[in-house]
Amino acid sequence: MNSTIILIVFVLYTVLLFVISHFTSRKSDNASFFRGNRNSPWYVVAYGMIGASLSGVTFMSVPGGVYSGQFTYMPLVLGYVLGYAVIALVLLPLYYRLNLTSIYTYLDMRFGPRSEKTGAAFFILSRLLGSALRMYLVVFVLYEFVFKAWGVPFWVPAVIFIAIILLYTFKGGIKTVVWTDTLQTTFLLLAAFMTTWYILRNLDISLGDLLKSASEKGYTKMFETDWAHNKFWAKQLLAGMFITITMTGLDQDMMQKNLTCRNLRDAQKNVMTSSLLFVVVNALFLSLGAALVFYAQATGFQLPVNEAGMVVNDKIFPSVAFSLSMFTAIVFVIGLVAAGYSSADGTLTALTTTFCFDFMHFDKKQFSEQQITRYRKFIHAGFAMLYLLVIIAFRPFHNESLIDKVFDIAGFTYGPLLGLYSFGLFVKNRKAIDKAVPFIAIASPIVSYLLKLYSKQLFNGYQFGFEILIVNGLLTFLMLLAFSKKEKKPTNERLVN
Repeated sequence: MNSTIILIVFVLYTVLLFVISHFTSRKSDNASFFRGNRNSPWYVVAYGMIGASLSGVTFMSVPGGVYSGQFTYMPLVLGYVLGYAVIALVLLPLYYRLNLTSIYTYLDMRFGPRSEKTGAAFFILSRLLGSALRMYLVVFVLYEFVFKAWGVPFWVPAVIFIAIILLYTFKGGIKTVVWTDTLQTTFLLLAAFMTTWYILRNLDISLGDLLKSASEKGYTKMFETDWAHNKFWAKQLLAGMFITITMTGLDQDMMQKNLTCRNLRDAQKNVMTSSLLFVVVNALFLSLGAALVFYAQATGFQLPVNEAGMVVNDKIFPSVAFSLSMFTAIVFVIGLVAAGYSSADGTLTALTTTFCFDFMHFDKKQFSEQQITRYRKFIHAGFAMLYLLVIIAFRPFHNESLIDKVFDIAGFTYGPLLGLYSFGLFVKNRKAIDKAVPFIAIASPIVSYLLKLYSKQLFNGYQFGFEILIVNGLLTFLMLLAFSKKEKKPTNERLVN
């Protein structure tokens, strides 16, 4: 596909994005940036959450992962539904009852300022790394298929992407993101659907027949029954539940969108609806993965490999899409760009919100509206720069599927959040010692990492997968319990019920 055409498609999509941004950010103020004026229709948020949750990593790694991992990703997705139920029934009522803008303000109310800053810092670290890797994948593909042929260095498309996201979120913030996410979701799903349809038409086969043939070859295997395997189905299910609780329910980026709904009931409808849609959408992406593998086998298409001759999962989708036709290449580029924007715009806004409320305390100190605006814009630009630096720095280390790296980061950085919130919500008559919380939050991931590193030797061949997140959270919980004291007065019921 001609590189110029790809660039034109990218520019046209970006222009459309700025048109939406223009209309949604009119008359915006700081309340719009941070809370969307608490006026977002729940069904708009639910639909947009699909694109925000999938990201560029899911867009490419899930279909590509079928080659080596079959459909074993699906039990993880089913676990997501359980996690969303916990968010709807436990966490959202708490956040709405306390009228929170940053969800980490709860930690200050429950334990103290050090706990609040610790929780916020772990979110910033996790999101900055995880979301930057998601965005990196988008930049990487466009660089490989467009800018590399022109002799342009990798950092140029990275700068362009971050600058665009900074500009269209600069004024409207979360109010703009809620609406642009609907556009991203539409094109992301369209890309997956149209590519699958084109492959089926090209091979003159129905989806049912394709899945049947893929099943015969073992590519649709969904449940890994070996308990020691890192993708054992029960581990996947449990890990999916806790990944959702932490990466959505304890994540400022995802919850900030939910907290723009008009009331708790609307927010709960949004979460449960998006959880069911998420199952359908991931089934679509896994079916696309089966179609990609089947197409390669049926036509003799050479799957992309690295220097060691190993197939690179993250390159399967783009390689096939660009080889099929101009149509599939254009659809892929639009979907990829949509996935990249949707994974980064909300994150950038959430990082700004967290720093403003949990470190600068916009809700507690007497700042004028003009001061808030000035500080907020400066912080927003600063995080965009950090985002860019992480993307560029990761370039030499990309040699495997990024979805596993993203979940590895989540397992070690969200574990302390899981432990903190679990202790705060379910241990009513004890209070963790605030001064000890930062040390506990650092110690727990270190111990968890060592357990994962030596799990085969320690646990008779057992390998930790994504469920290391649960172990991390449990360690944090137990250490908080050890470094806690009994309260003379019962904890405020608003904080634990």
